[in-house]
Amino acid sequence: MLTVTAAQLDAWLALFAFPLARVLGLISAGPVFGNNALPRRIKLVVGLAVGLGVAPAFPVTVNVALDSWAGLLILLEQTLIGIAMGLAMRVVFAALDLMGELISLQMGLSFATFFDPMAGGQTAVVAELLALLATLVFLSLNGHLVMLDTLARSFEWLPIGNGDLHQEGWMVLVHSGATIFASGLLMALPVVTALLITNIALGILTRAAPQLNLFAIGFPITMTVGFVVLLLALGHMAPLLQRFYDMGFDTMASILRTLHQAPPGAR
Repeated sequence: MLTVTAAQLDAWLALFAFPLARVLGLISAGPVFGNNALPRRIKLVVGLAVGLGVAPAFPVTVNVALDSWAGLLILLEQTLIGIAMGLAMRVVFAALDLMGELISLQMGLSFATFFDPMAGGQTAVVAELLALLATLVFLSLNGHLVMLDTLARSFEWLPIGNGDLHQEGWMVLVHSGATIFASGLLMALPVVTALLITNIALGILTRAAPQLNLFAIGFPITMTVGFVVLLLALGHMAPLLQRFYDMGFDTMASILRTLHQAPPGAR
């Protein structure tokens, strides 16, 4: 007769539950998988499927019961690690949202908003268009598979129950978040510069001919120039997006390695 002891049951649950916490943290916070348009059941099924594939390959070395305070602490720790990995990639898409907001503001389309299920609120139409384009490029480059591969390798770089996590690893995520404004402004700079020159020209024209109605001719001209420059810039966005995606993956790996081992000179 087959008998299962409580210790064996705790070991089996820990073998699956601890990696699953990190997987669900990444899926809830990462791009594509964490889209609010996806039903929660789909996210849970994807998380369970990835957890079933990852758990046997990287067995849990810590012998802690799930119903203990130490087990709950490890579950929380693994969830935070997964969320940090997802946010490292979400920073790239946040920079694209900022790019779209800046372009919409300069084009005079900031009043044209659309409900974004990922952001959970109103987003400018140009920002939504760029977000969809970035998602398509991300999927075409198999970025979602690379993200899952990084998740699988994270159990090698940062094993479960490793011990105290170094705070410098969380600071890596904070420093990467500081690049949102710089990256978004850098990508929007060509369109913003063209629209700035257009607005200066319209101001000079209005000064020279006050009888012209600026509101009647200004908005069509700025929108036309904005769309033309944006159309010309779209052909050069794929290599730039690939570079930003690589930076996001490097940030994910840097967070894990820094959490596992503090950089030289850190206390």
